[in-house]
Amino acid sequence: MSPAENKEFWLRGPLPGIPALLQPTAHALLQARQEVNLLMAAFPDALLWERPGGVASPGFHLQHLAGVLDRLLTYARGEALDHAQLKDLAAEGAPIEGQSTVAELLNRFNIQIDKALDQISQTPEPTLTETRYVGRARLPSTVAGLLFHAAEHTQRHNGQLLVTVRVLKVQQSMRQPL
Repeated sequence: MSPAENKEFWLRGPLPGIPALLQPTAHALLQARQEVNLLMAAFPDALLWERPGGVASPGFHLQHLAGVLDRLLTYARGEALDHAQLKDLAAEGAPIEGQSTVAELLNRFNIQIDKALDQISQTPEPTLTETRYVGRARLPSTVAGLLFHAAEHTQRHNGQLLVTVRVLKVQQSMRQPL
């Protein structure tokens, strides 16, 4: 890695094609993608659905990272969730077809980050204060609020994933004979 690549994304300067007010959102998403991919690079599929101490499994976090980005970006566009999104939401936490291995879940997450960055790049700054509604209860938010929450929520689950993966790796190493 070059010295610039060793820095967190927010210290690398503006991202081309991203509106100025949305740079922090894009930086946070890129940082999360980098950290999640590094963390999960050699993580075994056999531990993906383990829940140490009853916390959410790494598989849940990876499903949720992609799923919540998809849902929040849908709301930011002023759209309602479709049947497939509701089905994905209901299935989070268990392996399902196409979402049962580390590779499949990372691929889904990376694709969703790309979609998020594309949507952010196409979001005109004057629309950031426009009202958008969330969920069946149609709770009010704004385009900026939804995009910020997408990045913040991604970072939060990234942190939870990091701790869970580290606990599982320590547990696994303690079970193996020296």
